[in-house]
Amino acid sequence: MTASYVFGYGSLVNPATHDYAETHPASLMGWRRVWRHAAGREVAFLTVVRSPGDQIAGAVARVQEDEWSALHAREQWYLPERTRDVRHHLPETGDMVVYHAPDDLHLPAEAPLPILLSYLDVVVQGYARAFGEEGVAEFFATTDGWHAPVLDDRGAPRYGRHQTLTRQETALTDHWLAHMGVQRI
Repeated sequence: MTASYVFGYGSLVNPATHDYAETHPASLMGWRRVWRHAAGREVAFLTVVRSPGDQIAGAVARVQEDEWSALHAREQWYLPERTRDVRHHLPETGDMVVYHAPDDLHLPAEAPLPILLSYLDVVVQGYARAFGEEGVAEFFATTDGWHAPVLDDRGAPRYGRHQTLTRQETALTDHWLAHMGVQRI
């Protein structure tokens, strides 16, 4: 793949989850974030779906040619798609890729799957550090699928790239889960 940047809208916003030296705030126009529930998975995962008129904040990371195979492996549940829908303040305009899981990529799960709290914590930490509390509020507002319960695995994190959060970051996640009326199990 010859593209030079990936747009991240979940854990890729948090630089502690990857080794890309160069990341920058950006927006993806005409898309919306959603929790996907796929057969064969134990937990829900974030993806983006086309949604004219919407936009989501995230980050672009520069990916070197020899890093694409590792990124494809990390994003194995998604399809990479070149996009011109990314708005950024980079001096160069390299190709952009966004990974997403369209409705027809996976069979749907029989029931909503839980959202892994250790994963959500990583995403919230990334948005808080990149965009502040306003960015976290926007993340929750521009993400659909909060009807799924959140599996509280903080005591024994199941997400492989989990991070240690500050008390303030933990409180921020907890505040927004309560605000959205999300059930914790």
